[in-house]
Order: sequence, then structure tokens, then C-alpha cells
Amino acid sequence: MGSTHSALRRARQMVAATMNPEIPADRFDWVGPDGAVDREMLSETREAIELLLTDRAVLHVGRISNLQIEANKRQELSNAIVRTAFERLSARRSISEETLNAALARFIEDVALVRRDAVDAGVLVRSPDGAVYALAAM
Repeated sequence: MGSTHSALRRARQMVAATMNPEIPADRFDWVGPDGAVDREMLSETREAIELLLTDRAVLHVGRISNLQIEANKRQELSNAIVRTAFERLSARRSISEETLNAALARFIEDVALVRRDAVDAGVLVRSPDGAVYALAAM
């Protein structure tokens, strides 16, 4: 299967072409010079998108290594990562810092930054000694 990034780019192109039929077809790598659609390429795109909708997606998308983005967007992403990590830990209401770090590390390299963002936003609550974390009641 082609790269996930390429598949998502193609999916955005398909949506753009649907919304604006005047976009020249030669701008799309899935349309040949003769105007024929590369069905195999679009099939790979469909497979990649279907994969992204499963729990296996995390196995095919690399960890985030750098969060140099606007603070509000970073915090929003950090909160989503923390919530996803807790969802994957099933019904646990509170977890040790070590367990939380391991769960977050599946998604991001800088687990301390994500943890801190989630605590600052009130999404994550930690015990006074910092040893145990829980999702805040929403």
C-alpha cells in the first residue's frame, strides 16, 4: 500500500474535485494524461483511509516527534492524545505515571509536555504526589 500521507492527499484532491469540477485534472496524480483514472491508486487510497478508521491506524502512523505548533492547537492535540490513551486503557479510572507515560509514548515522544498540557487544561488530574493520574470528570 502507498504511504498514508499520499492517500490522504489524494482523498483531499477527490473532495476538492467534487466541490469544484473546474480544477484541471492534470493537477491530480491519480488522473493520467489521457484523462483516465488510475483505479489501482484510488483503491490504495480507499484502503489507507479505511485503515485510518480502525484501531490499527496507530500502528501505521508514526509517533509525533515535535509539537512546535501554536499553544492552543498543541493543547487541543495533547488533550486528544490523553483521552485516546485512557480509552485504550479500558475502564481504568486512575493510572500510575509510569503507565500513563507508556500509553502516551505510543503517540508522542514528549510525554511530559502532553501530560502537562492536559493537566493545565483540566483534562487530566494528578494526585498531590504526582504518582497517579485520572481523567477529570467532564
